[in-house]
Amino acid sequence: MASLGRILSKTFFWSYERGTWQYDVAVILILIFALLTPRYWFRDQPQRGEPAAPGQVQLLSHEGNRQTYRVDARILAPPPKLALQNDLHTALQEELPELHNGNFSISKIDPLHDDQGMVIAYQVEIRH
Repeated sequence: MASLGRILSKTFFWSYERGTWQYDVAVILILIFALLTPRYWFRDQPQRGEPAAPGQVQLLSHEGNRQTYRVDARILAPPPKLALQNDLHTALQEELPELHNGNFSISKIDPLHDDQGMVIAYQVEIRH
């Protein structure tokens, strides 16, 4: 009978032939690990656009309880249409200290395009 060290070595270096029971057990263990490992063990978070830099959210106008901001499109992930308003709300809330409480609503969103037609920013009007 093979020693434990030899079994572990052959398993680690994937030395078993396809079709052997050892190969099948190794594949099953890998599948169990891949499918049943909780996501939070790896603290993996999806990336959302580029890191925000100063000036990526700018106040354009302020009239009474209405404010209009320019939000650079690079700080947002490419959104589906329904998620755009939510992403813009979150970006404004995170970037501007006066909006941290989240007590505002977005009343108008206008995309700003470059010469090639790519969206480079959004002009966002909010109400408090």
